[in-house]
Amino acid sequence: MLTRKQHELICFINDRLDETGVSPSFEEMKEALDLKSKSGVHRLISALEERQFIRRLPNRARALEVLKMPERGTNTPTKTTAAPAANLRAMPEPANDVIEIPLHGRIAAGVPIEAFEGASMLAVPAALLGNGEHYALEVAGDSMVEAGILDGDYALIKRQEVARDGEIVVALIEESEATLKFFRREGAMIRLDPANRAYDPQRYAPAQVRVQGKLAGILRRYD
Repeated sequence: MLTRKQHELICFINDRLDETGVSPSFEEMKEALDLKSKSGVHRLISALEERQFIRRLPNRARALEVLKMPERGTNTPTKTTAAPAANLRAMPEPANDVIEIPLHGRIAAGVPIEAFEGASMLAVPAALLGNGEHYALEVAGDSMVEAGILDGDYALIKRQEVARDGEIVVALIEESEATLKFFRREGAMIRLDPANRAYDPQRYAPAQVRVQGKLAGILRRYD
């Protein structure tokens, strides 16, 4: 049995999915149900999840799927019916679907990335990211311009601790300075290559370098 508000919410979500293919925002749900705060929306969604009326799609913002619909026409329905086949479709990948990932700071800031944990969030189109955990760093400088990575860009980084030769990685050098470079092995050494002929490669012993992620994409603003 659903409460009046739970019933109103799932109907609102289902109608919006039918119209646009995109789940309504929490702010839109709050206003539609005349709730005082978004926390009330969270509680309603959690209750609908527990009753298996909806499910949240992982790693995507504003991504809800309706699994079944209550009968319309009563405020507290006691019987549920399967939603029409069209309503049980998997969520599409709309162009405006976004994910919020941590924005840790500027890549050449000279301090470990961990120092920026929880600093702020950056909204990123879901299509730019794949599986795994991601974070963003603001690029400082021109050492990677020949790879199309410019000063002021946001580097989208997939968090991982290993890298293959030729991958662009975030490398933490001697636990003090983070840099974005091509990763290569050169004998017993690690070589970090810039993408700018004005800069020389950097060579380190493996113990001096810790990979903190691999470049997954670039986000650029045009003012």
